[in-house]
Amino acid sequence: MRVLVTGANGFVGTALTTRLIGEGRYAVVGTVRKASAKLPASVMRVEVGPLGPETDWQSAIRQVDTVVHVAARVHMMSDTISNPLAEYRRVNVAGTATLARQAASAGVKRFVFLSSVKVNGESGCYTEADTPAPEDAYGISKHEAEMALREIAKDTGMEVVIIRPPLVYGPGVRANFLALMRAVSRGIPLPLGAVDNRRSFVALSNLVDFIVTCIEHPAVANETLLLSDGEDLSTTDLIRRLARAMGRPARLLAVPPSVLIAGAALLGQRDIAQRLLGTLQVDISKARQLAQWEPPTTVDEGLRLTVAAL
Repeated sequence: MRVLVTGANGFVGTALTTRLIGEGRYAVVGTVRKASAKLPASVMRVEVGPLGPETDWQSAIRQVDTVVHVAARVHMMSDTISNPLAEYRRVNVAGTATLARQAASAGVKRFVFLSSVKVNGESGCYTEADTPAPEDAYGISKHEAEMALREIAKDTGMEVVIIRPPLVYGPGVRANFLALMRAVSRGIPLPLGAVDNRRSFVALSNLVDFIVTCIEHPAVANETLLLSDGEDLSTTDLIRRLARAMGRPARLLAVPPSVLIAGAALLGQRDIAQRLLGTLQVDISKARQLAQWEPPTTVDEGLRLTVAAL
């Protein structure tokens, strides 16, 4: 089977192509944007340039059975462009639709799309049956891309599988999760010792395992699936487990969350406070039942692997 992985040199794409090569039964095509991007020698490399509605995917999708679309304009805490939503729509909506239409025309049988729990919202306990309520430009663009893909599937018969993960951690993780790990590693006291929230996460190895399952599993065709490690953590517990994985003490101060929220508001950091103090859980019952899937990596093992690569 020939599988195309877009964004094959990225955080998820690198782990996914490595896993597919290791399976020994997939011919892997990997797309990159720049000539300088590196891929394993056994991956058929195709440079496509910037992602958008004008991208030509023809050389990448030739004789491909399944497309796994990982490439995207990712969520940014501090966006510097004047109209972020327009740019997210150009790349994540119009660019995804262009790829899907070209894939369907080329005879691709299945299109696996890496979406985001942000389609559901920013706080709460979610299932696939919940009405989408994205709050930021990134979440809106992923929701609109999902809707475009469902229309293309209806018009062409190409199967579409949509995966909505929460925050993904693993070797090579960046942004806020990396900043938190560095703070724990340096022994910086953190005022998060009294946070009693619950958040779902997914280890990179679990996400990759589920994507591989979705490449061929017949029961997930044209389904939307939430994903996580199957064990939700409070922010306090996450920090303690990170510290344990590092062999360091967790330096936590038990500051009331109400005080932290007030301080974050004064500093204009409400979004960061929401991610640290709020609850966001996903129910993965559907993934378990339809795909007969269980997360192969535990939270503690996933954190250990992440810390080892720090």
